[in-house]
Amino acid sequence: MDLLNTLVDKGLRRELPTREEALAVLATSDDELLDVVAAAGKVRRQWFGRRVKLNYLVNLKSGLCPEDCSYCSQRLGSKAGILKYTWLKPDEATKAAAAGVAGGAKRVCLVASGRGPTDRDVDRVSQTIEAIKEQHEDVEVCACLGLLSEGQADRLRSAGADAYNHNLNTSEGTYGEITTTHTYADRVDTVQQAQSAGLSACSGLIAGMGETDADLVDVVFSLRGLDPDSVPVNFLIPIEGTPLAKEWHLTPQRCLRILAMVRFVCPDVEVRLAGGREVHLRSMQPLALNLANSIFLGDYLTTEGQSGQSDLDMIADAGFEVEGADTTTLPGHRATAGGGCGSHEDGCGSHEGGCSPCGETPEAAQDSSEAPAVGPEPAGAEPARTEPVRTDLVTVRRRGAGTDIAPNA
Repeated sequence: MDLLNTLVDKGLRRELPTREEALAVLATSDDELLDVVAAAGKVRRQWFGRRVKLNYLVNLKSGLCPEDCSYCSQRLGSKAGILKYTWLKPDEATKAAAAGVAGGAKRVCLVASGRGPTDRDVDRVSQTIEAIKEQHEDVEVCACLGLLSEGQADRLRSAGADAYNHNLNTSEGTYGEITTTHTYADRVDTVQQAQSAGLSACSGLIAGMGETDADLVDVVFSLRGLDPDSVPVNFLIPIEGTPLAKEWHLTPQRCLRILAMVRFVCPDVEVRLAGGREVHLRSMQPLALNLANSIFLGDYLTTEGQSGQSDLDMIADAGFEVEGADTTTLPGHRATAGGGCGSHEDGCGSHEGGCSPCGETPEAAQDSSEAPAVGPEPAGAEPARTEPVRTDLVTVRRRGAGTDIAPNA
């Protein structure tokens, strides 16, 4: 396909595709799917070889959140039967983190429910970060604590945090339909605060919430403009007791197309195959490793993933290798620039206010007039097929952090 040849060439040059090209990837047929995966796989291997980075989640505080994010089992008014507990002590969190590191995790992600941390919460998490670093000097620590206030990112960085996660989740145009207690702009501001403090920014999306193809392209182009170092691609886990419990819009094929589109738009960033991969990709997970260069090992915040050993076996069987602690994840041009846009050979300089692709504002990038080498396709169409409701695929976490049962790692 001329489209795929164009996208590979652009990905190898770190050049931004047009919106029309990104939409065309999502509109490809099942007959073309393996060609799409192979093409995006060339871009993935150019920048990351056959390495897979392992990340491990520790849920420091579960449930009881005052925000109303429709996708979240920890939201205000949630009737999901999840674990609920207040802050883990530093030694408890460190013990949980050690299980992930023993399983091969290179990064530990410390997550807490809530709108955002108080200064006391930042002190508490800082103590946990210091305790983990004392035992595991080389492990990366990423904090995910919600919306940040002024100065909090600097304090986390001083405590030893390497990264901060705050996802955009969906397009700006539809954000208000998913969450009403904070805004899309609040999320963008937090990502930029983390970048300004020198933390590696981690920001991604959730697919499967009823969004259109145009919404998916919008949020991925916005992410490209913000220029995080890692982009987690989550697939909605429809948990009973949440407003989106009946939203089963994804097929394994659609998930692969979404991952391919993200890789083409963000060719040299860490694309992480995140929550929901077991639920929606199922037996197609190994194929997704040709697109993503990073996964979460074991369980998620409130739901269980496949066993950690199954993750490791999957990576090996698919012909990939676990990335070691002595290997720099990002390509040299990004790592040396402290992130860097990936759109320029010399990086984009300061992240003050965010970095736009190839010198364009996000709006200018969306207005690109370059046409793909394919015919017209339905830019804003809803997914043509939906999955049957499979509640048997969703298991609430009852082990690991916040319990007396050994973690899955």
